[in-house]
Amino acid sequence: MTASLPDEDFFRRESGRLVSTLTRMLGVHHLALAEDAVQETLAAAVEVWAFRGVPENPSAWLTTAARNRAVSLLRRERTARRFAPEIVRLADAEGAPTESPVAHLPPALRDDELRMMFSCCHPDIPEDAQVALVLSLLSGFSAHELAEAFLVSRAAMEKRLSRAKKMLSGTRGLFELGARDFETRLVAVHRALYLLFNEGYHGASPDAAVRLDLCREAMRLVALLLAHPPAATPATHALAALMALDAARLPARVDEAGDLTELSRQDRSRWDGRLIARGLELLESSARGEVVSEYHLEAAIAATHALAPSAEKTSWGEIVELYDALLRLRPSPVVALNRAVAIAEQLGPERGLEALRSIPGTERLSAYPFYPAALGELELRCGRPADARRHFRAAHRLARNPAERTFLERRIAECERQLSSGSSPDATRPSSSKLSPRRTR
Repeated sequence: MTASLPDEDFFRRESGRLVSTLTRMLGVHHLALAEDAVQETLAAAVEVWAFRGVPENPSAWLTTAARNRAVSLLRRERTARRFAPEIVRLADAEGAPTESPVAHLPPALRDDELRMMFSCCHPDIPEDAQVALVLSLLSGFSAHELAEAFLVSRAAMEKRLSRAKKMLSGTRGLFELGARDFETRLVAVHRALYLLFNEGYHGASPDAAVRLDLCREAMRLVALLLAHPPAATPATHALAALMALDAARLPARVDEAGDLTELSRQDRSRWDGRLIARGLELLESSARGEVVSEYHLEAAIAATHALAPSAEKTSWGEIVELYDALLRLRPSPVVALNRAVAIAEQLGPERGLEALRSIPGTERLSAYPFYPAALGELELRCGRPADARRHFRAAHRLARNPAERTFLERRIAECERQLSSGSSPDATRPSSSKLSPRRTR
């Protein structure tokens, strides 16, 4: 037995793995039962491990306990006579949790979570609901976190998840990656992985501004796609490139105190050169074929940042052109927000403000802290600290975690300092976004 309990990230990661494993064993029509078994198992683990200590192999303990709990729940539903013997046979045959009845298949096919992901991306389920279902079942996202990621209300997200789970439960087994509709499901899988990484990089968690575990999990799953030839498309390579290039900047995004560090002030020597090289290699591999996806464009933007020696020497004109292309491909108020920030860097804060205020559909950004934060930053650069303070206060009310709140409190304090001293920054200097918005669409 080990001494200390695993952290919340461990249980969240194990939840997705266990739901996938039990769903493969029980069938997708028993998805609700699998979720109940897993939640009860995780709750029991916290109590038992706190008293007896953590087992040497906690994942194996959880797998065995979840299987036993599933059998118990099936008995409660009076279906044990039909299902329990088969579950026991599978459990005995599998032995250690790393083994599997499908061990003869290629690695990507052998991954229960990847197969579960494709199962969630059923063509009869709307795309947004597919993605939400994947993130809920495999990554333990709450309805609140998903609502933040999709810029919808929590009630709307709960209804979306409920409908999707009901539809998914009408199927029998996990999706096989060799099926004919594989390509159509791959599009939704890409978006789910994109959102998973983005939630880790700059998401809605109330506890942390950066979730390394979610970033690593998204990169692990996209690596499984690359290992499966039908899934290793140019878009998959571009998505992997985007993740690698963004992840390369993570060591410098948060300082030792846990506070956010804006791009312009990051110590670029702390960026991961190995990941940058890997991202550029993947981006080059993605260039084959004639289709340019949104992931190609975003990876190209990330590459432009990665190759720039400093914020001042970044090719902002090229970044604006890439955002223009991205808007044509997939219009979104969040993409338009990022474009406006880049315009401010290229042409100055007044032009950036014009672009921000001309974004259509800004009502979708009403709960999005980066919109008023961007307005505040550019107003401050224009020498209007009173207006800037008003926007920063609005952003502070919308902040999702302590790091964002601390950052915005510092910006509010800077506005008040300028108001009390009568000083203002040079409005002609190109702006530098202090709180860069994420790219969730």
